[in-house]
Amino acid sequence: MRIVTLPQPDDFDAWRDAARGLVADATPPEDVVWQVAGADTDLFAAQAEPPPPAPPGFSVPRAFLDLARNAILSREPERFALLYTLLARLRFEPRLLDDRADPLVRRLDRIAKDVRRDIHKMRAFLRFREAPEGDGEGAATRYVAWFEPDHHIVRANAAFFVNRFASMRWSILTPEVSLHWNGEKLEEGPGAAKTDAPDGDPVEEVWKTYYASIFNPARVKIGAMLKEMPRKYWKNMPETALVPELIAGAQARESGMIETARAAVGGNSRIAWEALRDEAKGCTRCPLYKPATQTVFGEGPVDAAMMFVGEQPGDQEDLAGRPFVGPAGQLFDRALGVAEVDRTRTYVTNAVKHFKFEQRGKRRIHAKPGAGEIEACRWWIEQEQMLVRPQVTVALGATAARSLFGRVVTIGRERGRAMTLPEGGAAWITVHPSYLLRLPDKTQVEGEFARFVDDLRKARATIG
Repeated sequence: MRIVTLPQPDDFDAWRDAARGLVADATPPEDVVWQVAGADTDLFAAQAEPPPPAPPGFSVPRAFLDLARNAILSREPERFALLYTLLARLRFEPRLLDDRADPLVRRLDRIAKDVRRDIHKMRAFLRFREAPEGDGEGAATRYVAWFEPDHHIVRANAAFFVNRFASMRWSILTPEVSLHWNGEKLEEGPGAAKTDAPDGDPVEEVWKTYYASIFNPARVKIGAMLKEMPRKYWKNMPETALVPELIAGAQARESGMIETARAAVGGNSRIAWEALRDEAKGCTRCPLYKPATQTVFGEGPVDAAMMFVGEQPGDQEDLAGRPFVGPAGQLFDRALGVAEVDRTRTYVTNAVKHFKFEQRGKRRIHAKPGAGEIEACRWWIEQEQMLVRPQVTVALGATAARSLFGRVVTIGRERGRAMTLPEGGAAWITVHPSYLLRLPDKTQVEGEFARFVDDLRKARATIG
């Protein structure tokens, strides 16, 4: 009997090294006992011995590695043994993973799926609360969240929160392990209790107002909502305190919405939009706020059927506090006029809300936002999308497209056709007006301007 003790319950690398050595040593799966250091051990724990030295690697399907990385995070006690059994069989059945009827493959698929769902729940339902460190005006602020995962997903999810909230100082507390980010370094700590996290903060009242305003009673499907957002997560989410009341009055509100939809939605959305804009004025999600003059938020009617998303404010936008008012904005207005699109009836914003630039003498030269800055600002775009609910969204340039789709998008390949956003809704991708300003040849400028106008017309034509 071989006893393998792993240092952590989610340590894929340690499991892989041990499994590789066991397979090379031709150790049958039934002769291996897997356990985690510090956890309740098997009766044979006294016989524990180090695994055989890992030999040179051997090939396994990429799909197995993806499956194993997720399944390892499960709380299923047999996960290590099940994966080792599958690995041993793959040596002689290389196409085993294609057999979805195989009981072992099916079981591990279910385990991995449960883990992926738990990872998604943590990203969707974790809420940070403000927790000042010290007293007085100069006291630093840390944001603290409490979460109770079903599986060992906290370490695996750390990179997501570091990338998304890179400029914040935050802590995520869970019963087994805690994560602490100081803006530069991620540190791990022991598990915590729910009482270690703050109960609430002033920002929650703004958030509740916003959530109530975007709650659509006409779309309430209680069964589906509980499936996607189980009640166990409600106690840590400020907005869910409103859910019972909102659901209870859903029928009455639905009737009211049918009769007074434009007025009701417009009024509530404007209040929520103003709260969102005011919150954005203090945004410190990425370092760009430091040299910029101010946050440049979107503008336009909150019931606009058409939304335009640009890259970032330029020099003149940064000074004026409004999007698309500089040279690119003037060209944009001219193109809208030719395309017969009324700018005053559209919502115009940017993927990044602060001006990124390089100082050259007295001039501030535009600098392209990086992936981290785009990701940090995606939260604002998502909220604007949910509030305005445009029929069609037009991405002006690659940065805007990346922000909306959450991935790198090639304009040349995707331009000129209707697309669907990840959260639903029609989208079109075209160039940023500044691209036309950089073209050196006048004839080329005229041709590209006409093509740009054509893109705007196509997008406008999709509005019902």
